[in-house]
Amino acid sequence: MERGLSAETKALLINIGSADIDPSLLPQELKTTATAGPGAGGSSFFIRSGSHRVRLSIKQESPLKVIPWNDGVAVQREGKIIAYGTLELPLCHCPEQAYITVSERCIFDCKFCPVPLLHGKIKSREEIAAMVAVALEKGSVKAISLTSGVAESPEKEVAYMVSVVRHLVDRFDLPIGVSVYPTENSTAELFYAGVNEIKYNVETMDREIFGRVCPNLSLDEILSALHEAVPVFGRNRVSSNFIIGLGETDECVQEGVEKLTSMGVIPNLRPISPHPLRKGQINVERPSPYRLMKLTRITRAALERHGLDVRVAQTMCLPCTGCDLTPQRDL
Repeated sequence: MERGLSAETKALLINIGSADIDPSLLPQELKTTATAGPGAGGSSFFIRSGSHRVRLSIKQESPLKVIPWNDGVAVQREGKIIAYGTLELPLCHCPEQAYITVSERCIFDCKFCPVPLLHGKIKSREEIAAMVAVALEKGSVKAISLTSGVAESPEKEVAYMVSVVRHLVDRFDLPIGVSVYPTENSTAELFYAGVNEIKYNVETMDREIFGRVCPNLSLDEILSALHEAVPVFGRNRVSSNFIIGLGETDECVQEGVEKLTSMGVIPNLRPISPHPLRKGQINVERPSPYRLMKLTRITRAALERHGLDVRVAQTMCLPCTGCDLTPQRDL
């Protein structure tokens, strides 16, 4: 078994997405609860093996079971060990980063996302700084990553994010990555506030699907913002989540990946996580291990063809890799 977790096995674990784990193996500090995106509200844990890691949600009825194994843990399926590693401490949402959701609410109604239905809180600048400080006390923090819904308007969200970033830049010497919905001036405002990397999420590159699942957003606005962000932040410093499992074809993914990488943007292929709060509103299908491997190879080839390197990224999902099969890192 390659370092306890091969790319093929990780693809299978991501496809299943969950595991049953004995509570005695998982003290509270090893659990993390998502507050943004399709997985918001669910608890999960990380397993690391060498330079590879995977995040699995906690689910008693999962076909995977995590058991003690030597000095760490192993993942069983049908009684057979298929992977092994150690449980990894999430400093703040994920290992090695303080990854924080600023506004846990959203005025938009993307059908794959439960955040608009959860009516979460908006964290203050002081609260966010305190969370970073706690993460630093727990272990080695390599970056601060900030994501956010849209509490009132994209413009107000960006303005508040700028103030949060300035507050953090004054207190911590760490690279900062930000993921927000773009505005006309968001790229320049966030860059000059001290942001090192930016993520504007296309969600899907299938325009018919985008219109159905993101009825209040503009794919053209997002693509324009990504195009403008590359010369400001630099190559390998601009990325975009591209959800897999909304009904898009592999050809659509390949065309979308080519379009993004040709712009200098790193696509982050994100397997869909169906949420019970959205049941009946959207049909999704978790991508198979074979499809994950195929699309990751396509993405890796596009990245290399356009001279991009995921391994340069310091913040957010690309260095974490827990939720995704990441080209140039996992495969």
